[in-house]
Amino acid sequence: MMINCLRIKQHRLMLLAVLVLSICVGVGGFKQKQIQALDAPDKSTSQTQKIASTAWQYGSFPVENFQSYTSPFGYRLSPIDGKKQFHNGLDMAAPLGSYVRSWWTGKVVEVSDNTPCGTAVIVESGSWRHAYCHLDGHVEVAAKGRYMIDRSGGIQIWQGQEVPVGMRIGRVGMTGRTTGPHLHWTLKFNGSYVDPALVLKEMFKQQAMLKPDPLG
Repeated sequence: MMINCLRIKQHRLMLLAVLVLSICVGVGGFKQKQIQALDAPDKSTSQTQKIASTAWQYGSFPVENFQSYTSPFGYRLSPIDGKKQFHNGLDMAAPLGSYVRSWWTGKVVEVSDNTPCGTAVIVESGSWRHAYCHLDGHVEVAAKGRYMIDRSGGIQIWQGQEVPVGMRIGRVGMTGRTTGPHLHWTLKFNGSYVDPALVLKEMFKQQAMLKPDPLG
């Protein structure tokens, strides 16, 4: 009984994320160039297209206890000073202390706590870079190198370590320039920013296709 309730709750949260994300993409009102999910091998075009169309299913939603998308990718008026600015990621509201998960398997290339992004972890996955901002905790330096530490959450992430998809790499905090608890999540492909909402929408779509048909 308890397991069924948890499954229903998880399913409802996923439906909420998909619904709000669809609205978020629509509000954005701009087109993005089609991009591939992984670095494609130097083989036939059909094989390249197959990789691009199926790889998203293995991604992980980046925050637990998701509540809503509070600010989409693109130009907006800054909530800090009211000036027009380019918002380079997607903001996801969640309660303070909610765990943040790595969207994709990769290598931690940077941990920092001295920018408007607050305490942050940046992961590199091939040609992709995904950054997680406003985390709880701070950066420390040891003989082995730099690491992000969140003692209350039991999180310690070393710069240079490998992280699997779905691994907890931080918690939602209030560090850096922020007006409320949320995860600011950015994606870059070959050095250029990509709208994370478009990637998540495709990821949800492909993951839904993998679920067995209860009537089938």
